[in-house]
Amino acid sequence: MKVNWQLFTGLAVFYVIMTVIYWYVGGEPVGIGGMLLAAGLAGMVGFYVWFTQKRIGVTLPEDNLTAEIADGAGELGFYSPHSWWPLPVALSSCTMGLGLIIGWWLTLIGIGALIISVIGMVTEYEKPIQSASH
Repeated sequence: MKVNWQLFTGLAVFYVIMTVIYWYVGGEPVGIGGMLLAAGLAGMVGFYVWFTQKRIGVTLPEDNLTAEIADGAGELGFYSPHSWWPLPVALSSCTMGLGLIIGWWLTLIGIGALIISVIGMVTEYEKPIQSASH
């Protein structure tokens, strides 16, 4: 994960440098804003990966220069075999986006549906805590 956060942090620095150069040569405000937002996004991803790596303390085979391909074998994590929740998330996101064009009332409906569908997707595999006394 060390390589990952270094890559995204370097990308954020690169975007900031390019934004300054773009601003200096007379770039348009929309381009400057977009490049600053890209730098912020890369910086957030870099910070998140760095923070996660420090918290869990796991070194990946990608961080070892002498690692073999077989070192990366094994289980990578839990991935949902099938889920219907991405469909309502996508539909409510589209509704929210269309609401920005059609009217604020549709945006509010889309936001409400998006919140409910994201909560459903995130908590899909949560198991309720069972009490010890039956």
